[in-house]
Amino acid sequence: MKTSIQRGLVLRNENCNENYTTDFIYQLYSEEGKGVFDCRKNVLGHMQQGGAPSPFDRNFGTKISAKAMQWISKKLKETYRKGKVFANTDDSVCLLGMRRRNLVFQPVAELKNETDFIHRIPMEQWWLKLRPLMKILAKYKTSYDVSDSGQLEHV
Repeated sequence: MKTSIQRGLVLRNENCNENYTTDFIYQLYSEEGKGVFDCRKNVLGHMQQGGAPSPFDRNFGTKISAKAMQWISKKLKETYRKGKVFANTDDSVCLLGMRRRNLVFQPVAELKNETDFIHRIPMEQWWLKLRPLMKILAKYKTSYDVSDSGQLEHV
């Protein structure tokens, strides 16, 4: 590891061993790697929202990660020349997301036009068009005008 930049990743299941905790493994690598490498720990479960992932979540995560790896492999093959990668086009930096029930890679340069950077949200929220339906289901006593364009008003 002293010769060039290399990265390592240690994955650990929370039920793997009661003695080899995340903290123990982190402290072990920190102590043994002094002067050679540094390490960080990140417990993803503490960052997630919504509790334990469902079978759908796990399946979906597998599908999008496989699709992302295929995309990365394809891009590397397209842009690799003479030992270097030339990823200097707009479509070399993409975001994988759902659009109308399809997984789509969208260049970040295109997303720039659709993003409200001040409020850190998309310019148009598709779910705002569902507000009249929400009011009906919640039995609100209000007007059910469905002409709302789905635009957010910032106050």
